[in-house]
Amino acid sequence: MQQQSDDPKVSRTSEVMNAIRARVASRALVAGDRLPSIRSFAATMGVSPSTVVEAYDRLVAEGLIRARPGSGFYVSTTALPPLALAKDPTQRDRAVDPFWVSRQSLDAEANALKPGCGWLPADWMPTEALRRAFRSVARAEDAVLTDYGATRGSPALRRILMARFADEGLEVAPDQLLLTASGTQAIDLICRFLLRPGDTVLVDDPCYFNFRALLRAHQVKIVSVPYTPSGPDVAQFEAVLAAERPRLYVTNSALHNPTGASLSPQTAHRLLNAATACDLTIVEDDIFADFEPEPAARLAGLDGLNRVIRIGSFSKTLSASVRCGFIAARADWIEDLVDLQVATGFGGPSAVATEIIASVLASGFYRKHVEELRRRLVRSRRDIAEKLTRIGITPWLMPRGGFYLWCRLPDGTDSADVARAALSDNVVLAPGNVFSAAQTAGAFMRFNVAQCRDPKLMPTLQRAIAAQPGATSPRP
Repeated sequence: MQQQSDDPKVSRTSEVMNAIRARVASRALVAGDRLPSIRSFAATMGVSPSTVVEAYDRLVAEGLIRARPGSGFYVSTTALPPLALAKDPTQRDRAVDPFWVSRQSLDAEANALKPGCGWLPADWMPTEALRRAFRSVARAEDAVLTDYGATRGSPALRRILMARFADEGLEVAPDQLLLTASGTQAIDLICRFLLRPGDTVLVDDPCYFNFRALLRAHQVKIVSVPYTPSGPDVAQFEAVLAAERPRLYVTNSALHNPTGASLSPQTAHRLLNAATACDLTIVEDDIFADFEPEPAARLAGLDGLNRVIRIGSFSKTLSASVRCGFIAARADWIEDLVDLQVATGFGGPSAVATEIIASVLASGFYRKHVEELRRRLVRSRRDIAEKLTRIGITPWLMPRGGFYLWCRLPDGTDSADVARAALSDNVVLAPGNVFSAAQTAGAFMRFNVAQCRDPKLMPTLQRAIAAQPGATSPRP
């Protein structure tokens, strides 16, 4: 093992080199970027200019940077491999890795049981209405079938969305709304627009696991705040803002994923006050809005799209195959996001997809479809909660709507172990720590009640739990 040098100058040179390596690794500096000048970086690091010169010369020898005479030092074009996702230092177990769980659900065999997935079964979706809409779009102008989508998306669908927002008291002007290829792309565009590698982003704990996966792709620092039945713990939220100064907070306000909780008006007001004091931008994912029996508090409505960005999509109630998302935000931000969407996708979402969605939403059928979904989910939540309770799995709360139950497993049971055991029986589960940045939800699991109808599921869960050495048996 190489011994550390006792020479203070060598140690300071290493510190400078490591600082540059860290910036390149986090992509704060990317291939072709100019390094700070020798004098400015010497002041930043508190060292002499000669120390920075030596550090830069050594990094040139390593091939990490290169010198341009008379111009300065630049990151080498061969310094980094293609972009790789940031490694989560807390993630040691593939069973609770967000990407692994997503892939298990998306790639599952047709006969697999998927109580851990995040969508409704096909026979719950409005397939006949979709077929009618497909037939209608097939008769549309040729340009709808062949051209790129308009940069802001379908005017018809945007008008429908603006009317829906107005019904909840949120006035959105045409220049404040952008359609995207999906809800996930909406978040991705916002991250590209607002974040730089190394920025801090706040999430709920637990939170939707793909928030964590996407943020890792943007090379940011993720911090979390515990979620309660009425929203994030406000005292801890304020403490995290003071200590970490996050750039962004990403959340669900209504029918929170995975807990099913809803934000209270009191908590919403306190969050907005704290966000204003710390200049925090909030991304409010409202994808589950149509599952609510009546609307709960919304940050975007209270804020008026000043520092809150509203996003959503139609994949939960209409189709995850015909995809389209949206962003509602300040007009000046939307203008820049339009350019960013053109740069990364050349145009807006598919005209075919947006015409199909607009056709279904505009019909009276959609309202009836959503009402029937709510009724079915009321019955399913009650039925599945009772069955889970009988085998020792207890809901954290009974949600007002939606299709998730966030449940505590029997004492001594680790949900990752249960998920691994169930996967051998072709059952895909969603263990708690996949949703937890702090890795404090090992005793929890998220269940999709619409995907829990197969009679083989409860016996499989019982076997998987019983196989855990520390688990306690449910009370008779």
